[in-house]
Amino acid sequence: MPHLQQWIAGAAAGVLAASLSLLPLSAQEPPKMKMTTEIPDGITTPDNIETQLGDLNFFDGVPDADTTEKIYNLYDFSQAYQAYLNGLKIASMDAMLRGIEEWGPANTTVVQFADLMDSTALFLTPNTTSVYQTAVLRMGDEPMVIETPPNVLGFINNAWFKYVMDFGNLGPDEGKGGKFLILPPGFEGDVSTDGYTDVVRTDTYAHWVLWRGYLDENGSPETAVSQTQERFRIYPLSQADNPPEMTFVDVSGKEFNTIHLMDARMFEEINNVVQAEPTYGESPELLGYLAAVGIIKGQDFAPDARMQSILERAAAAGAVTVKTLISKPRAAEAYWYPGESNWQNAFPGGAYTFTIDGAMKHDFRSAFHFYATGITPAMAFKSPGKGSQYAFTYRDADGNALDGAKTYKLNVPANVPAKDFWSFTLYDNQTRSMLQTDKQFPALGSNDTGLVQNADGSTDIYFGPEAPEGKESNWLQTVPGKGWNTIMRLYGPLEPWFDQTWRPGEIELVE
Repeated sequence: MPHLQQWIAGAAAGVLAASLSLLPLSAQEPPKMKMTTEIPDGITTPDNIETQLGDLNFFDGVPDADTTEKIYNLYDFSQAYQAYLNGLKIASMDAMLRGIEEWGPANTTVVQFADLMDSTALFLTPNTTSVYQTAVLRMGDEPMVIETPPNVLGFINNAWFKYVMDFGNLGPDEGKGGKFLILPPGFEGDVSTDGYTDVVRTDTYAHWVLWRGYLDENGSPETAVSQTQERFRIYPLSQADNPPEMTFVDVSGKEFNTIHLMDARMFEEINNVVQAEPTYGESPELLGYLAAVGIIKGQDFAPDARMQSILERAAAAGAVTVKTLISKPRAAEAYWYPGESNWQNAFPGGAYTFTIDGAMKHDFRSAFHFYATGITPAMAFKSPGKGSQYAFTYRDADGNALDGAKTYKLNVPANVPAKDFWSFTLYDNQTRSMLQTDKQFPALGSNDTGLVQNADGSTDIYFGPEAPEGKESNWLQTVPGKGWNTIMRLYGPLEPWFDQTWRPGEIELVE
């Protein structure tokens, strides 16, 4: 087996840190010269060292041919590993846009879950109570106009999966519906800004547009769907007097995949975006990692056999890393109640940019983009009575992975601080989409008829392959042989959530 394969067989994140433990084998003493001084300890390294790469040999700091190959294999692996972890967000956006465009071209197609999204769709951690509606905005050299419906939670993210703008109830239109002018990358022309809710400049040509409507007083999505069909438009500024017709496609209950690949083909998804977009919209550091593995704007991405082998192993190591980062984070700020609970916070420190105290938290960013979609400050900041808040967990009260073959109980204390309603949704650990069980919507919440409260006003939720006797109305089905995770959502979160005078119970193993 080649040296590279020996070194990274079964590799994960810790391999890199452990790879270069230096053990001197021999040292040749040069003669003392007139100008020789004592070199402080730690500046020089031995010419011959033993590592997990095998024996490495240098002549006074210059490697021989075999050592050079081994070192570059290590270096290229480390760059590919970082490219995977940090570039995952880019691949996720590429997969999202391609998935939507399977239903029709950008700018004129709106994909609607007119009967809500269910577990048929492969979509990262959606809910079962909002009316999801989405489109792709692709720009050229001229500005584009977007007209939005009322009473939605909407946002635009760009091709690098960065926040562009909000619209709807937490946007500048304040839920009344708006008209937005989007200026393309590098635009320097003169345009009138009169009559627009907001004028926004963007750094990419491709964008994901998502908005979530609400069920009406009868529990129907009909109003949210019809308001979008009446009001939502995307068109070039030059066609403002005669906008093109929009096509609205109902995909409820249909197979719909927006999830990026996890193996080495993910680098191809990243390359799609790099080739299509201006590079100034992404950080030079991340573009440097990508360039090191051959993803360079204007150049073909064609790794040779050696680099392909490295990319495959970096992807394997990256995949197990992000799964660990999301399910068992080690930083205290990743938890709502550090040291006391396994409920996690999707935006630690309230930072939708994942930058805390001036430092980019790469682990938080990679974990989030593996698990979820949608970057907006509205999901992270404190806004009592508006929007939503989230807590999620992969683990039970004892810190063990949630097992679909076992039965668990969760107590939701009385007086849940949610002005509108609260819910729990189950997700598949592998796809991060809704858990596919016998139930179309693997979710349960305060809006469900038949949900039984305890005498003290609290509610017990049961999770397991079969309902405990007499608890059917408060039960969510799981799948033996599969793990699962859950998100608790509070819609219209109130102050007791933010000041933590109210908190959910832990998921307790029953059997």
